[in-house]
Amino acid sequence: MPSTETSAPAIADSREACSEYVAHLQFHMTLQARNLVPSLSKQRDRRKTLLHETQADFEKMVSRQGF
Repeated sequence: MPSTETSAPAIADSREACSEYVAHLQFHMTLQARNLVPSLSKQRDRRKTLLHETQADFEKMVSRQGF
């Protein structure tokens, strides 16, 4: 039975490490989601919008070329 007694702290440590990892991952995903959602408070300049659309279209075209 000594092996089960020594494995209990190891399991607790493993659970704590997993819990910390999940918390870190959730935090990271929240920050990424913030970057992906456009802000409603800022009004975008029409030129910037056109530039971003043109860049996105160009990147799509290049990615489909299959270099």
